[in-house]
Amino acid sequence: MDLNADLGESFGSWTMGDDASMFRIVSSANVACGFHAGDPLTMLDSCRAAFELDVRVGAHVGYRDLAGFGRRSLDMTFDELFGDVLYQLGALDGMAHAVGASVDYVKPHGALYNRIVRDAEQAEAVVAAVHAYDPGLPVLGLPGSAWLTLAEESGHPVFREAFVDRAYLPDGTLVPRTQEGAVLQDPAAVVAQAVRLATRKEVLAIDGTVVPVQADSLCIHGDTPGAVNMAAAVREGLEQAGVQIEAFA
Repeated sequence: MDLNADLGESFGSWTMGDDASMFRIVSSANVACGFHAGDPLTMLDSCRAAFELDVRVGAHVGYRDLAGFGRRSLDMTFDELFGDVLYQLGALDGMAHAVGASVDYVKPHGALYNRIVRDAEQAEAVVAAVHAYDPGLPVLGLPGSAWLTLAEESGHPVFREAFVDRAYLPDGTLVPRTQEGAVLQDPAAVVAQAVRLATRKEVLAIDGTVVPVQADSLCIHGDTPGAVNMAAAVREGLEQAGVQIEAFA
């Protein structure tokens, strides 16, 4: 099972999370590409850390929304979103190649991630940009999403993701961050959800419903309080349950 985290989200003198520690725990890193978070130096440092620790680099593309951290949905034309995603891919890939790494997959961020679960037009724009950049580039996303469906139809290797520290709705989508209880804070609950996802292929929804989830990668966020300790506990819990951590890309 792959274990991924959203990293490289610092900007200038403002620091988000403890990336140095997180890179030593995860097998894949979704690196911000400068639109929702991150800057050139942070991108470069993130790619270098990933290369040195044999962590796979994913392009964490998002809306052009630094002020809102990419968590505000934007209405964009096909061409606008196509261009923005293509720009982010090129920027991160350039940084990666400069330090011997590479962009190994694409995972959209925040509001864009959630919107292209059902918005086929925006999903098509993101897929088209990825395909134009590299028609063989793997993609990561929510099972059953329009994003993964269209990417697979375009010939991209598709990998499914589940979240160990987010609450789920009965339909298998994530509880919106605007709703109380959307982000799990109890380390024991997070570890239990991770092990359940990896070993039983299911998650308990917020209403107690058991939801089947097929996942190739588990995500834990690096920007929550106590993220490093929680991530370490998740990895230890998975390994104790007999789950081997290895990158999918």
